[in-house]
Amino acid sequence: MSCSDEETLSALIEVSRTPEGREGFSGVLADTLFLLPASPSRLLLLRLRLLRNLLAGDEFNQHAFIERSGPSVVAASVLSLPSLAPDAVRAALQALGNTALAGEFHRDAVWEALFPEALREFAGVRDTGVLDPLCMVLDTCCGGEGGRRRLNELCDEEVGLPILVQVVNTASQVEHKEEWLEWLLFKVCVEEQKFESLFDALSSTNDVDSGEYNAKHVFLLGTLSRCLNNHPKEVTVTDSFAHHIFSVHKHAAETVNFTHRGTSPLPTGCPAIDILGYTLQLLRDICAWESPSSETQGPVDSLLQTGLVKHLLKYLGELEPPSTIRKSMSRGQGDNHPALENAKVCPYIGYRRDLVAVIANCLHGRKKVQDEIRKLSGIFLLLQQCVIDEDNPYLREWGLLTVKNLLEGNEENQKEISELEMQEPVITPEIANIGLKVEIDKETRRPKLVNTSDT
Repeated sequence: MSCSDEETLSALIEVSRTPEGREGFSGVLADTLFLLPASPSRLLLLRLRLLRNLLAGDEFNQHAFIERSGPSVVAASVLSLPSLAPDAVRAALQALGNTALAGEFHRDAVWEALFPEALREFAGVRDTGVLDPLCMVLDTCCGGEGGRRRLNELCDEEVGLPILVQVVNTASQVEHKEEWLEWLLFKVCVEEQKFESLFDALSSTNDVDSGEYNAKHVFLLGTLSRCLNNHPKEVTVTDSFAHHIFSVHKHAAETVNFTHRGTSPLPTGCPAIDILGYTLQLLRDICAWESPSSETQGPVDSLLQTGLVKHLLKYLGELEPPSTIRKSMSRGQGDNHPALENAKVCPYIGYRRDLVAVIANCLHGRKKVQDEIRKLSGIFLLLQQCVIDEDNPYLREWGLLTVKNLLEGNEENQKEISELEMQEPVITPEIANIGLKVEIDKETRRPKLVNTSDT
């Protein structure tokens, strides 16, 4: 290798950064591909970077690259290295990603060259700079005209699924959070309904994590939650996915220890608690998601038939009251108030708020849910959430939205609140501002809120 080779390649890389610079470089592309297999590591990296630039949006070069079996040459050249160098893998995947964007013919050629061996090797490179172009290639190849076939191959439990498991494993270790990964995992888990298969596969790998859930489960759910929260109008949510998330949530609720008060928001570092929280946040956004088709029901309607509201009210009712109410209750009795003795505590900061948020979204525009909550004696419980809670930021805002959705257009619920009897009132600024006050029920010794308009 001579210095002139490096200097020439560096100059070509710089020129080829712009569309104008790439014009007329088809001969350079052919020469670069020819020299690639025998290139020493330093020149291999530079030639891969040059190919990446030449293939960026240039249809002529993209077609010439496929005609000369470019995807296979690139993959074989990188895999021939004694050890996979992250910089070389990254440049190769960027070049192949630029090629795949050109159309179905190009995507098929890229997939043929990579699946499954090369993808499995690349997925094991623990470098966030590799993961992003890898996910770009996977997501691009699994889209478009022939994308369904390739996606099915990627989700095959024997051949393709181990690649996805490796991607999630590597991404969780390097804390990768780029959008290509979000789109890929959402497409696999939700739109193709492979969540259960991938979630189970993450449990079967050899790891040192203790307990039933591990960091890979947490990472997967956190990524799906972030994608749905950030792009609700750009994704599709299926009933199947919603039911799987609810099932995982119920199981996590049975696993978590609710006697230890959480001191941090998600992620907490405890897999079971993080699973509990991320599934709850997913349920919040699933219940707010609306199908683009007015003729199709959203997944929330299917969830409501499985007892979602009843479960949420149960979880909320088992918690100790919010901190504002606890302080009012404990005056003169310390922390020994009867209503606090066996109450559960929030395992992470924001747990109560997330419960209330799911209920608020379930209530929106649904009289059946309004009536169900009244019949389950849940009105008082929800009114208690309209306060500030030190461990639940924005609880009051979600509580007020919940009450609004609970009462809107429902005379029975409005009447029940207006008939509350007032005894030993405890007024806080947050509650007084919305025309309510806290009272202690003499029989249950539990707090409740009453309407102040009749006082």
